Amino acid sequence: MPETDQAASWLASARSSLGQVDAGPQTDRTGRVEDIGDGIALVSGLPDAKLDELLSFGNGRYGFVHGLEEDIISCILLNNEGTIEAGDAVEGTSSVVSVPVGPGLLGRVLDPLGRPLDGRGDVEAETQFPVERPAPAIIDRELVTEPVQTGTLAIDTLFPIGRGQRELIVGDRATGKTTIAVDTILAQKSSDMICIYVVIGQKTSSVQRVIDTIRKRGNPDHCIIVVARPAEAPGLCWIAPFAAMSMAEYFRDRGQHALIVIDDLSKHAATHREVSLLTGRPPGREAYPGDIFYVHARLLERAAKLSAEKGGGSLTALPVAETEAGNLSAYIPTNLISITDGQIVLNRTLFDQGQKPAVDVGVSVSRVGSAAQAPVLRASVGTLRLDYAQFIELEAFTRFGGLPDTHVRQQLVRGARIRAILRQGPHAPLDLLQEVALVTASQNGLLDAVPEKEIRNIQSGLGDYLRTNEADLVKVIESGNALPPEQKTRFLASLHHYIDTRTSAVS
Repeated sequence: MPETDQAASWLASARSSLGQVDAGPQTDRTGRVEDIGDGIALVSGLPDAKLDELLSFGNGRYGFVHGLEEDIISCILLNNEGTIEAGDAVEGTSSVVSVPVGPGLLGRVLDPLGRPLDGRGDVEAETQFPVERPAPAIIDRELVTEPVQTGTLAIDTLFPIGRGQRELIVGDRATGKTTIAVDTILAQKSSDMICIYVVIGQKTSSVQRVIDTIRKRGNPDHCIIVVARPAEAPGLCWIAPFAAMSMAEYFRDRGQHALIVIDDLSKHAATHREVSLLTGRPPGREAYPGDIFYVHARLLERAAKLSAEKGGGSLTALPVAETEAGNLSAYIPTNLISITDGQIVLNRTLFDQGQKPAVDVGVSVSRVGSAAQAPVLRASVGTLRLDYAQFIELEAFTRFGGLPDTHVRQQLVRGARIRAILRQGPHAPLDLLQEVALVTASQNGLLDAVPEKEIRNIQSGLGDYLRTNEADLVKVIESGNALPPEQKTRFLASLHHYIDTRTSAVS
């Protein structure tokens, strides 16, 4: 090719390349670190920064705007301070904190930013969601009518939880709050619910026990575990429940059903108090800033049952909170009780007496109630809660002495059997068939003659017996439909035969 042709070709290529260059003015938004410490950075020089905007400190270090003053921005760090020093440059990103979402997160253990903690390589995300997303509008919601089978008899029969509900689990330290939450996840082993378990500031050993339990007894491929470790920057603990909620919303918005357990919001509230006081926000009741109610309300409002027009998906939330000496009137518990749709209250005295799960039936409540209970279980329960509550009162009264009449003695016997069937070991959730069988037997007096210590033995083989001998009835029960009268009579006869056989064998 002649030199003139080569020059012309090069010139045409150069002009084409230059034509694709944006030669217009560009603006870099750069500020400066004025002060840093305790996971908080005070930044100047970014007058157009927005609340919750992501700021870059370079070398993969980030924070987000938490407070806006006239000359200073309060930034919560998402990494430990490390080598960040006063005077370092800070760049605005014009974006907010986002996390990866999608089916690729299932089966993984992640930090609140979606980074893997399980050593299994990078996360295959479908897209990114901001950690702060608006809650569904009222018009986009549907009534809560589908049950969430927790596998805990005391909850499924007395305080049913529905898909899309927010039910608080509250009690003193070490009274079984996490056990109930984890058992609910285990009970979804064969269901269509995606489970997200978010841990905030818990001990590493406790978190590892939960992970091992889910992997051994549950379906880890349908679970996402988000861990905010206590040694991490407070910003990670702060965004943890919001990030996990965004991960769960991905499935809800696609017509699927998700369950999120937040363990626990008391530690999250303490983190919010810490960063707020460090950034100069005035303290209020119990030194918590006044916006702590809004923080938790906007988080839990994102749980909902969507209407059919929006796909019909659901997101059920089980937040956990801790009390001190059973004080439900403390600031954070009362806030959460007023935000949620009911509360499962665990009682220290019951726990110490060996009644586990230690559910206090006097103060626990579900504001959805039997509307979200499987019809077959609703028909079996009948007056169970009333009978049990009366038994507790009668038992306390008869301790003062005196011989109760025949009717009261019968109530005491029946109540003791109800208490026995409500007693469960950890990580052994019951399926719907077992729950219906136990409640039906108790409410029809089939267990009245059985010694309390033998109730557990009778319970152990009940489900297998029914599946072997009453397969057609089992199919109806597992569908959730109530039994017709003739099938109910046959079901009672089968239960009676099984109980008599097992009692005779033991005696």
